[in-house]
Amino acid sequence: MKTKKTYHILGLMSGSSLDGLDIAYCKFEMDEEILDWEILKAETVPYEEKWQLRLANLPQQSALDFVKSHTYFGHYMGDLVNAFIDKHDIDPDFIASHGHTIYHYPNRMLTCQIGDGAALASKTGLPTICNFRGHDVALEGEGTPLAPTVDKYLFPDYDFLLNLGGIANLTHQKNGKISAYDITPCNQILNSLAQLLGMEYDHNGDIGKSGKIITELYDFLNQYPFYQMPFPKSLDNQNIKNNFLPKILNYEASVKDRLHTCSKVFGLQIAKSILSFEIDKKSKVLVSGGGAFNSFLIECINENLDGKIKIELPDIEIINFKEALLIALLGLLRVRNKVNCFSEITNAKADSIGGAIYQGIKKQI
Repeated sequence: MKTKKTYHILGLMSGSSLDGLDIAYCKFEMDEEILDWEILKAETVPYEEKWQLRLANLPQQSALDFVKSHTYFGHYMGDLVNAFIDKHDIDPDFIASHGHTIYHYPNRMLTCQIGDGAALASKTGLPTICNFRGHDVALEGEGTPLAPTVDKYLFPDYDFLLNLGGIANLTHQKNGKISAYDITPCNQILNSLAQLLGMEYDHNGDIGKSGKIITELYDFLNQYPFYQMPFPKSLDNQNIKNNFLPKILNYEASVKDRLHTCSKVFGLQIAKSILSFEIDKKSKVLVSGGGAFNSFLIECINENLDGKIKIELPDIEIINFKEALLIALLGLLRVRNKVNCFSEITNAKADSIGGAIYQGIKKQI
């Protein structure tokens, strides 16, 4: 039996919004179970413009460009991690890195997150764990969402956990049973529209709230085939870019009206997903991700929930860094040889312990 041990882990997350690398320095106390946890330091380090462009356009580049980007992105993340360590004067035990998703086609048993773990380990001298989705996809699972792992272990008191990131996903847990899936595109669309106005995002959803609904676009988007699919199901960035985004970006209407309409669509689909489960007076929803700061989007969700369930916003660090916390946790479970990807969620052939380990020079796991 393992004795109680304290771990200090750097969790790294690069999301579809391309705003930067989320770095969370997390502390866990664990014996056979997790006894306590805390985010000690965290920040989002913005990407250089060249990396934003490279990550956005990489799926259309050559095989050589892909391999170069995979390697160089690992070294680049290593530089960002070293700067974070120096800035905060910390001493992590290891790094857990999600990388940046370029391809995700689980129906073809294929998923790829770039950011070479060997480069990260070499650059920082720290053991690095990466490739958390590959094993599940090899077992014919969706490889996503991974969020239910952090929900199960660290937020067991909530019936629903809603993440409003580039893609919105939902976890439902009750009586020991857990289900989770992607619901809809979210910030990836809203941010792309705001950027047409020279803004990174629609602050508080104020622009969207000032617009009006475009009925034709609203009806069209609600017919998106993904919404009709049963779960488990997952969205990939290319699906959104190829099948969802062009209609919105090319639609002849003001940006504020398109933001308003998309927020209404996302609010409806998110509420429908929550209400598809059995709820009671004690049921509650914990919201995280950048969309939690979008007051208009939250308003759109609430109006469709019609007061049937309560939405709660956690501390700002959880809103901003829950995904980086998740990756740190996945790394911890990998080191402790515990399941970190559940077949009941992904529809894989079996539960799995995902993550490839690259030992460091200064430390080893």
